[in-house]
Amino acid sequence: MPSEQWTHPEPGDGPAAVAAQPSPEQVIAGLRATSEGGAELTQLLTPEGQRVPSERFDRYVEDVDDETLKNLYRDMVLVRRADREANAMQRQGQLGIWVPLLGQEAAQVGSGRALQPRDMAFPSYREHGVAYTRGIDMRDLIGIFRCTDHSGWDYQAHRFHPYTIVIGNQVLNAAGYAMGQKFEGKVGDEGGEATICYFGDGATSQGDVHEGFVWAAVYDAPLVFFCQNNQWAISEPTERQSRLPLYQRARGYGFPGIRVDGNDVLACLAVTRWALEECRHGNGPVLIEAFTYRMDAHTTTDDPTRYRLSDELEEWKLKDPIERVRAFLARGGHADQAFFDSVQAEADQFAAELRDYTFNMPEPPPDRVFSQVYAEPSPVLEAQREEYLSYLDGFAAAGEH
Repeated sequence: MPSEQWTHPEPGDGPAAVAAQPSPEQVIAGLRATSEGGAELTQLLTPEGQRVPSERFDRYVEDVDDETLKNLYRDMVLVRRADREANAMQRQGQLGIWVPLLGQEAAQVGSGRALQPRDMAFPSYREHGVAYTRGIDMRDLIGIFRCTDHSGWDYQAHRFHPYTIVIGNQVLNAAGYAMGQKFEGKVGDEGGEATICYFGDGATSQGDVHEGFVWAAVYDAPLVFFCQNNQWAISEPTERQSRLPLYQRARGYGFPGIRVDGNDVLACLAVTRWALEECRHGNGPVLIEAFTYRMDAHTTTDDPTRYRLSDELEEWKLKDPIERVRAFLARGGHADQAFFDSVQAEADQFAAELRDYTFNMPEPPPDRVFSQVYAEPSPVLEAQREEYLSYLDGFAAAGEH
């Protein structure tokens, strides 16, 4: 069977493959056939670091000069270095779990930098790069995975919602929030607000995501659905979840969908700016499928070698989101080796500070679990707190005898 039919069949191209499981040859052939996301992919920087003009999207990055692109490079390097450090600390027993973002830096930094201060972002549990662009201290993220906090930041001040662990649930939350923006008249002009919601390709198989699509479409909510298609829903490839490319699912709900090269930070910035502008003017919602790849495990409890081939990983290493920006900057003489060395040194220091904080993080008091649960004091919660502290005191008393 043609490899394209196995991976991402287009309308009229014939039926999807029906084999229970693809052969290794089919997987590799399918990967190569769709490695750049197909003809509809929006790309401004090739994997080799060459600029691709776009009549539709160039105007959204007219302000991106050399300094801006160097800052985007710096963002991605720092985020990746922090991610690698956190991954290592989990292996050393300092974190209960970690959710790597390796390979998805461009999708997160590009889309995150497209947001205006007044916009709101709803993440899943992997959006460390988006959190960074919203001014979240990476140390506040560590508390989640060390199990001392659900979120340590003021989500209204940063316009970045707490992480959501339940797959796809944040889409309903984002849809409701965006509907509120619409009802309150916060859309319609350049000063309007918009919401962006992040989820993975696996979440598109969840009912919550489709309900969010329906509600956002019916009420013209100013909501950008940002799907990071990293090709694997834990151990299931995307082609086992959908007969069509994910961005085309938007057709069924009556709003536009677009596929962007998720390893191209410039394209992610441009496309997300366009989508947010559409939403702010009352033309939302919009679905963005960022075609990228998860270079590491789903979480630190996962072993990706059990379900994917090393050939696939090697293929995607050639499309590294950081290296293509580095290549562009170096080839065009926009940055020298001293700049790259300084960014790496800054990233190493960034990681060292994160590590020092994690290893010396104080243990929270036992009643911490009861704090900030409700906006107002609750008699029921207070009774539970007193009962729990009394229970712990019983152990202390027993130890004295």
